[in-house]
Amino acid sequence: MVNDVRVRFAPSPTGALHVGNVRTALYDWVFARKMGGQFVLRIEDTDQARFVAEARDYIAHGLRWLGLDWDEGPDVGGPHAPYVQSERRELYQAATDRLIEAGAAYLCDCSPERLEEVRKKQEAMKLAPGYDGRCRRRDHGELLKAKQAGADVVTRMKVPPVGEVSFTDVVRGEVTFSWSTISDFVIMKSDGLPTYHLAVVVDDHEMKISHVLRGEEWIASTPRHILIHEKLGYQMPSMVHLPLLLAPDRSKLSKRHGATTVQEFEESGVLSEALFNFLALMGWSPGDDRELMARAEVVQAFSLERIQKSPAIFDKQKLEWMNGVYMRQLNPADLATRVAPFLEAEDSGLPASATRPLDLARLARVVPLVQDRLKTLRGADQVRIGEMIDFLYVDRVDPAPAEIVQKGMTVESTAAAFERSISLLKAADPFEHASLDAQFRALTEELGIKTGQLFGSLRVALTAKKVAPPLFETMEVLGRDACLRRLQFALAVLMPARKPD
Repeated sequence: MVNDVRVRFAPSPTGALHVGNVRTALYDWVFARKMGGQFVLRIEDTDQARFVAEARDYIAHGLRWLGLDWDEGPDVGGPHAPYVQSERRELYQAATDRLIEAGAAYLCDCSPERLEEVRKKQEAMKLAPGYDGRCRRRDHGELLKAKQAGADVVTRMKVPPVGEVSFTDVVRGEVTFSWSTISDFVIMKSDGLPTYHLAVVVDDHEMKISHVLRGEEWIASTPRHILIHEKLGYQMPSMVHLPLLLAPDRSKLSKRHGATTVQEFEESGVLSEALFNFLALMGWSPGDDRELMARAEVVQAFSLERIQKSPAIFDKQKLEWMNGVYMRQLNPADLATRVAPFLEAEDSGLPASATRPLDLARLARVVPLVQDRLKTLRGADQVRIGEMIDFLYVDRVDPAPAEIVQKGMTVESTAAAFERSISLLKAADPFEHASLDAQFRALTEELGIKTGQLFGSLRVALTAKKVAPPLFETMEVLGRDACLRRLQFALAVLMPARKPD
């Protein structure tokens, strides 16, 4: 039944949330929502050596930013709490004791030095590395006394010496491993914390997980998990191994390729809905040519059977394109709200004199001027958004005389055009871009000059930029008084440049 679908996202709190991991969380969430099931967040923190205290906050924030809410988890609770592995030790110890009592596991006191010596011998003999089974043949009572006396003792699972193990993966079909390639593996460490192999099996069983979605790098671990399930009498969940995320050069996606974490993409100005859409298509297809898909569309179209086997290429240029499309679809008020934190930052390109926090109502009138140029909330093509609109947040701009005068124009003809422009602006009614556009085009015909000449001069006079937002929309946002002041100042700037008779 659809309501029996329970999936979990179980990250280790070792740092920021990598896009490869969050792609797994996204598929978990989408599948749960499609099937009317539950999405569980579980924190797997048994690797204390790599534990990062802030990581849980990174994980929670990243998921929430992408809109991936969970039905059960550390902060929302649920019928299978606690949802943090370090708080579930009794369950793992009980499972370990059961496995030892059943003869499926045993204690081992082999030191790291001995294990390294075994590895080197195996390497010299060109044998596959793995535990040699020494403690499997030793007396349990002797090893138990050593453990009680404080010795470093782990628990290992007994792996069948011969035969094969097979399982059916939803994505890859039947997968088979030879037991001879797997040595007796540790399920309980000497510090009393379980390894991933034991903890994940116990937790998935206790939390009634129906489908396990994880990266294909975990395929090789599945035989171990099957063995533990079998010896504990648990039913295996459906296994769904997702394709790898690769960089465009088909190498493993890493820091050298740029941003790789959700936090970095958020800070770079990528929209959460664009990243959601992009990641949804990293290894899954709706079965048609759609690329732009809203969250609800992804949920409606999603199926595990359409997850691809081949690696997915994480093309950041494609993400930037997609983000630009989403940026252009935002209404002015929404865009202003999202852009404001970036503009208020010290490195935004906006003048330090600009009053912060910014007036969102005015910003909602400003951002449409550059909306078509934006690729992220930070800007586009190495130009920060603040640098695109800085002229709107200063009292005066200082245009260079040489840039005011356009090709084919003189100082005198430009000054004359400005004088007529000032008169036009004083009388313009209504003072809005469509009307201004029509009136200034008529002025160019009256003056006998090209629109590019007059518009170029006006653009530099009003913004001190040769490349700026649409001229008449800019005039409307600046307002009549500011436009007049700037044109009068530009006219004064031109006068000293007039050549003597």
